Amino acid sequence: MTLKGIPNILSPDLLHVLCSMGHGDEIVLADTHFPTSSLCRLGPKEIRADGHGIPDLLRAILKLMPLDTYVYAPVALMELVQADKLKNLKTPIWDTYKQIIQEAEGREVPIQEVERFEFYEQAKTAFAIVHTGEMAQYGNVILKKGVVNS
Repeated sequence: MTLKGIPNILSPDLLHVLCSMGHGDEIVLADTHFPTSSLCRLGPKEIRADGHGIPDLLRAILKLMPLDTYVYAPVALMELVQADKLKNLKTPIWDTYKQIIQEAEGREVPIQEVERFEFYEQAKTAFAIVHTGEMAQYGNVILKKGVVNS
């Protein structure tokens, strides 16, 4: 990428997706285990960002794309399945996401947890799914695009 002010982690395909999305459209940042190709056969555009972690992509995307302020929670995470809740599985990546989002938005942003299969259903209706190299468990995140206020 050789444009001023555009994070070089954002590929031309991902930039095109971000520019093409409208208010309320959603983009999924999917971890390496997410069934991206299967779900994208049903509609969302598949963007590959293998080798990149979600925190770096999230930081770069939120430099360009505002989150929706017209909904309660413009960010969704995949809720732990019951077995992982019983194991008291920790998800430290979520704290990283929350920090990145708050810094980018300059405000506390509500985040909802969505049951695993509901998350997949929501992902099927997303504008795009970005398949990353993120290895953290429960690293998937859905972002709802807002509007740029001038």
